Amino acid sequence: MKAESVRLLLADDHDVIRKGLRNLLEHRTGWTVCGEASSGREAIELANKLHPDIAILDLEMTDLDGLEATRRIKKDQPRTEILIFTIHDTEYLIREVLSAGARGFVLKSEGGRKLIEAIETVLERKPFFATRASETLLNSFLRSRVGPSHASRLTVREREIVRLLADGKSNKEASTILDISVKTVETHRAAIMRKLQLTSIVKLVCYAVREGLINP
Repeated sequence: MKAESVRLLLADDHDVIRKGLRNLLEHRTGWTVCGEASSGREAIELANKLHPDIAILDLEMTDLDGLEATRRIKKDQPRTEILIFTIHDTEYLIREVLSAGARGFVLKSEGGRKLIEAIETVLERKPFFATRASETLLNSFLRSRVGPSHASRLTVREREIVRLLADGKSNKEASTILDISVKTVETHRAAIMRKLQLTSIVKLVCYAVREGLINP
């Protein structure tokens, strides 16, 4: 892809961050920020309307988080590459965004230079992980060679539901956030409790904290 054709979509719920990123990225010859979104749902709408080459998404956004936005954008616009730009670097989140279809992962603390490097790499359809994310993935791989964790027995959707339920969301709230039926949430919940041999929501919360699915 030639540099003069690069169209970027920014999605972050902080206006100052979006403006700073626009200023940084549009200094590159031919790079254009074709749209800005302040929520996950707005990011999806703009991606479908504008067809950007790369959507740069934060993970924590109002309305719909970056993980679910990634999944839906890749479903509707498979040619749009997703680059996550966030403050979070937990193993769980990195694995989840990869499963959702993201091509790159950069921490905000690593700065604009790494973000530009990531965009250049992703434009070549190659994966990019900045230093701390790479270290997290390597540590995860080394642990997996010792033996599978309980979390690996759950599907991507089941881990999402564990995270929401452990965070205090009701079945109905989880169904709204994930855009699935309450019955589907209940079915997944029963499967999760059976797989993990848990008997209460309190034990589910303890499991989620232990596995790093939520912060204690």
